[in-house]
Amino acid sequence: MCGTLPMKWAFLAMLVVAAGATSCGLAHAPTPETTRAPAAIPLPPPNLDGPLSLERAISQRRSVRAFQDTPLTEAELGQLLWAAQGITHPRGFRTAPSAGALYPLELYVVTAEGIHHYTARDHTLRTVSHQPAQSALHEAALGQDAVRTAPAVIVITAVYERTAQKYGDQRSPRYVHMEAGHAAQNLLLEAVALNLGAVPVGAFHDEEVQAALALPSDHEPLYLIPVGHPRDGDQ
Repeated sequence: MCGTLPMKWAFLAMLVVAAGATSCGLAHAPTPETTRAPAAIPLPPPNLDGPLSLERAISQRRSVRAFQDTPLTEAELGQLLWAAQGITHPRGFRTAPSAGALYPLELYVVTAEGIHHYTARDHTLRTVSHQPAQSALHEAALGQDAVRTAPAVIVITAVYERTAQKYGDQRSPRYVHMEAGHAAQNLLLEAVALNLGAVPVGAFHDEEVQAALALPSDHEPLYLIPVGHPRDGDQ
């Protein structure tokens, strides 16, 4: 039927047009459901045949606390993270042993570009914040210079509940702490193999580290590991 629409039909037509415009993106407002999560950055595949023997890496490992300003490459960072928590088996087993293969550890990386989270499943790094955090992390670590000057600080955190669901609240902390030690040593030896320096840091205020990195409440920090190219004379 041609001609002017009755008032109620005209109103309904306006609603249909508005809905169509929204669905086409003409009047789209961001919502939590449509907001994109930070993109995952694929890291280079780990090198499985490095030039340095395990025995040589063990003999050369030393704590290094003074670093050059040179940023780490994606390949270097990926190799370090893989050494700590990378997947090495089709069934999902990782570089560090884990009680019940429950893998309670989560790794974060603090750089000048922000805060990043490592996903072992697909060997990627996801930026969770572009806010600078190294100064706050330095304060949380009682002013230790290595935390402030390193081009990267790898933070090992633990979700205790993943292990406690099988082994209970009494035994699970021991298993989690053993696993964190395995992962940290892997990372430290990998640093040697890459001609990098690193130092494990345990003196920090847990709550301040969580606040500095805006960690989920159940991600409890266990290690800070500053890593970078050693300054001359400090290798």
